[in-house]
Amino acid sequence: MLGRAAKQRAQNRAESSADTGTKSIAKSAAETADASSACGQSGQSQPLVAAFLEDMRVVRNASPVTVRAYGTDLQDLQVFLESLGLSLEHPRDIDRKTLQSWLASLFRAGLARSSMARRLSSARTFFRYLQRKGLIDSLAVIQIRNPRQEQHTPAALNVDEACDLLDKARETRKERARGTDAAHAAALECRDFALAELLYGSGLRISEALSLNAVDVNPQQGFVRVLGKGSRERLAPLSDTSIAALKDWLDQRSLIAGELEPALFTGARGKRLDRREARRIIESLCQRAGLARTVSPHVLRHSFATHLLAAGADLRSVQELLGHKRLSTTQRYTQVSLGQLVAAYDAAHPLSDQKTQHTQQGRGKGTK
Repeated sequence: MLGRAAKQRAQNRAESSADTGTKSIAKSAAETADASSACGQSGQSQPLVAAFLEDMRVVRNASPVTVRAYGTDLQDLQVFLESLGLSLEHPRDIDRKTLQSWLASLFRAGLARSSMARRLSSARTFFRYLQRKGLIDSLAVIQIRNPRQEQHTPAALNVDEACDLLDKARETRKERARGTDAAHAAALECRDFALAELLYGSGLRISEALSLNAVDVNPQQGFVRVLGKGSRERLAPLSDTSIAALKDWLDQRSLIAGELEPALFTGARGKRLDRREARRIIESLCQRAGLARTVSPHVLRHSFATHLLAAGADLRSVQELLGHKRLSTTQRYTQVSLGQLVAAYDAAHPLSDQKTQHTQQGRGKGTK
């Protein structure tokens, strides 16, 4: 939506913290090297795969998580090819039947169809890269249909569960971590609720929330600027409770965050909060709220979308709020309950029971 402005903002963020930026670049390069080395054949290097992953990171601006996922998928393909005496380093020797055999092996191994589709997508992207570089002549090798996907509605909390997660959990005191004093424990408590309020109140991806920097967040504005997938920037509105929770956390953040740490959300050691710890935070809040299940941070995003649509929000607006590139992605949340369907039918259709009864009563009055 604001691609050029997003790229400029990302560049400004990097320049504002030179030391942190240098470490981040080094970390990204190391993760690219790790992902490419994982695709090695009997310890040998894989220069084509390494070059592809570097292209993903630098040219396509893919996140470290995405680069690592592509590396893992190509590693799986490389292992299969080795069993046939083939290699990704000799792509001209690989044909469509070989990739179909690979997918068949994944199916026999019990892999989910969504995971199979993702690995096939990684292979497609790799072979398209090879064609652009002139290393293969045709893309016939990847002319394979995706496995038919199972249709399912994304998991979501109901409204009562979401409210309990954010309200009831406050009534249960969190166990203080070993070596943490009362002030630090209170600050971490503020962080936990600020994170949960932001995920549910604004529908952020966990990666988007964790990548926010403190200097970029001003709760009084009523929104936050989020850099989403593909460096697409969007404005995410803040709920009243999220504004209050963020203010409380920012007031106490200095007790936890390292002096040079730019991250909005930090761990107990003062460094940027990671996904694993964020998941533990949400699971802990579920347990403290007495919910029958624990959920991941992404379920709060699903709940945000589901509750907006159930309350009458239009699909296009929800698409913008979620930062979805395609409307079809947002349409997954439009599944409604049978009760909602019956209520809509009774309220609108002229032949529904309620409409029929009303019509008969009107006719009766007219004949007397």
